[in-house]
Amino acid sequence: MVVILVEPAFPPNQREFVRGLAAVGATVIGIGERPLEQLDGDLQRWMLHYHRVANVTDVDAMTDAVHWVQERVWVDRLEAVVEAHTMAAAQVRENCTIPGTSVRTAWLCRDKPSMKEALREVGVPTAASVAAHSSAEVRDFAGQVGYPLIVKPRAAAGASGTVRVDSGEELDAALRGFGSADSIAVEEFVEGHEGFYDTLSIDGEPAYDFVTHYYPNVLDAMRTRWINPQFVTTNRVETVADYGEVRDMGRRVAHALGIGTSATHMEWFFGPKGLRFSEIGCRPPGVRAWDLYSAGNDVDIYREWANAIVHGRVERPLSRRRAAGIVALRPDRDGTISHYEGVDEVQHRFGEHILDVHLPEPGTPTQPVDAGYMANAWVRLVHPDYDTLRGMLDVVGQTLKVRAS
Repeated sequence: MVVILVEPAFPPNQREFVRGLAAVGATVIGIGERPLEQLDGDLQRWMLHYHRVANVTDVDAMTDAVHWVQERVWVDRLEAVVEAHTMAAAQVRENCTIPGTSVRTAWLCRDKPSMKEALREVGVPTAASVAAHSSAEVRDFAGQVGYPLIVKPRAAAGASGTVRVDSGEELDAALRGFGSADSIAVEEFVEGHEGFYDTLSIDGEPAYDFVTHYYPNVLDAMRTRWINPQFVTTNRVETVADYGEVRDMGRRVAHALGIGTSATHMEWFFGPKGLRFSEIGCRPPGVRAWDLYSAGNDVDIYREWANAIVHGRVERPLSRRRAAGIVALRPDRDGTISHYEGVDEVQHRFGEHILDVHLPEPGTPTQPVDAGYMANAWVRLVHPDYDTLRGMLDVVGQTLKVRAS
């Protein structure tokens, strides 16, 4: 099977998808923005051909590149695993008659109001929402639903650009921040615990699935320096009854949106109003969550993703042997990292459970609080017991300090 992978070199873990495809026998062709000489030797060897374009979201340029490839070899699949690339990839598939995620599915997974409207029609519980094209429409919605509200770009990934507003004054300020945007998504704020449900689906059915929890919820995590936020994937998916409701919702969402053979990433809330769907992407989760899934389940998920794409099956079952999680460590101020405290204590207490650690060298400029879980320092751990792992992550966050000057 010949598979085109969009942007095989960036971000850095993109190379793992190429490795997986090559390992299961696919002929891999990469289309990306970087010069060939910037790709490492292994990455070059894993691909039959690499085609450079100026912008992988330029549908015309990508269509021309794929047609060039099709004139030379039969192309079975075209895959994109980065949120910003999924819509353009779907349009190129349609232009070049290549199977895979459709334009309709890609659109519904990118456009939050359309997504929620489609799901409400089939009975999936979601927050009230609207695609607003003017400030007046936003204020009308606020008058109907009340505060707090969530305001975000219509095609945002994760919490990117997302703002919570609790009053008319805060709404006015948020609207000014969106500037000349043609349309924004506005939705009811759903109170409750936040997590995500990820799958590797084959023909719309999950061959693998994973339930992961945020501590605290993302908006709180992305605005508060003193919080060292975590997300933790549980190994109790089959043994905790409440997860059955999450898994059932995931299947209903995938069927309603036309998910076929694809990775998916679905956000959800559980609170006083019960389980509520938030949003879905037809691509793998970010923040290298797949590394945690591999470590917790004794699989090479990149290889198994490739098996799903190439062979329509996975080779290994999930072991559910360990829970796995990350704690992000924020510098105590903006500036440059000067030193760390507590590293030896963390290593002594938890060394056998540490998956990996990232501690940027002193002198490295700090990244802002809202830059994400892996923007500065972080530690990832695994343990057979979910509750024990949560406690370990708490201790790491309290003990290992990132000092900046």
